[in-house]
Amino acid sequence: EIEDFVSKPFYEVFIDLKTNTNQVYSAKWQPSAACEPYMDEDGRVVLKKLAQTVLSKVLQHTGQVIAVSESVKQQAPPLPYNLSSLQIDASKRYNFNAQKTLDICQQLYENHKLLTYPRSDCRYLPKGHYADKSSVTQAISTTCAALAPAVTQADLSLKSKAWNDAKVGAHHAIIPTQRKLAASRLTADELKIYELVARQYLMQFYPAFQYQEKQIDTEVGGGLFISKQKEVIAQGWKTLFPERKANHQDPEFSAVQLPHVMQGESVVCIDGRLDEKHTSPPKRFTDASLLSAMTGIARYVTDPEIKKILRDTDGLGTEATRAGIIELLFKREFLVKKGKDIYATEVGRRLILALPEAMVRPDMTAHWEAQLEAIADKQMSYQHFMTPMLDGLHLLVNQVSQIRFTGLQGYGKAPVMRRKRKTKSP
Repeated sequence: EIEDFVSKPFYEVFIDLKTNTNQVYSAKWQPSAACEPYMDEDGRVVLKKLAQTVLSKVLQHTGQVIAVSESVKQQAPPLPYNLSSLQIDASKRYNFNAQKTLDICQQLYENHKLLTYPRSDCRYLPKGHYADKSSVTQAISTTCAALAPAVTQADLSLKSKAWNDAKVGAHHAIIPTQRKLAASRLTADELKIYELVARQYLMQFYPAFQYQEKQIDTEVGGGLFISKQKEVIAQGWKTLFPERKANHQDPEFSAVQLPHVMQGESVVCIDGRLDEKHTSPPKRFTDASLLSAMTGIARYVTDPEIKKILRDTDGLGTEATRAGIIELLFKREFLVKKGKDIYATEVGRRLILALPEAMVRPDMTAHWEAQLEAIADKQMSYQHFMTPMLDGLHLLVNQVSQIRFTGLQGYGKAPVMRRKRKTKSP
């Protein structure tokens, strides 16, 4: 898709509006349903002449404020980690691959006893663990000096939605234990992963992030122009990321203040511009985005019937196997990494092109995973799953047996055959 991608231009119109009190605010043109024939599938205007016509119709013309809305919104703290969400964050923040993060978690769990069981797919905690909050936060303060101020500022009377017995399965979310350990006994990478997990736990004792959203809808020359403003009211749990203030992270949080206007008020379009932009190709997968795709595979499934039954959280593999699946693809030289980006190799491509299409799309595997989950939840019988699966496998094996795979000869890495050691007879 990336290599075949052809960038195409699209057009946006922005105008400046002046109020009766000489305050100026900017607004973006919102194309109407009548413009759909001149828009792409993502709702972008692709006909330059249409955008030019809109701009010429509004410049120096009087308009009217048709709606003003203001609301205060809030974001609750993100839940504690399961393995996949931890691997995704460790990849984004430290460029750790999935296997490295899992290995470090195992060290922190088995050797140092600083983290709870890491191969968990759950992001909730048993209600009984809420009683351990003081000892866990004190352990964090001792083990990770960088988070000591955050522990001091935490409000242990708060209780996030993380504590929910109904949503805890065989294992609960990954959190720090009550054990205290000197940071000097940890490697730099171990401390990084511990700090990520500890910070995520501490967020449960911080208030929600609050912001105000304001929108002004203005009509000029028959066209609708929208102005939006987001303003931070309280950082809440985001104070735990001092280096990532919301204003810098999200361009929607602007320092520009919208004026106080009333519905029905007249305004004048004093200036405007036409922006020509170009569509971008899909981004290559990174460790983080590949893991994210595997844990929410529904958006990559093409069969609409299968897509319908999948949840947003249905994925390929399990928390315990995803890192190994990705590592194996690199080991067999089907994938290669350049910087953070992951590329398919020549042998990887040839293999995919040689196999039956049903085998290389995620549809079938995603469906199997969903059905296995249903069996575990006693919502589906074993036989109801096995019979059609075996029929499908026989069909695929027959298809594959007729492929010669001649295009793969001389490519890739031959597997290392290990000899079995002979045991002496007693």
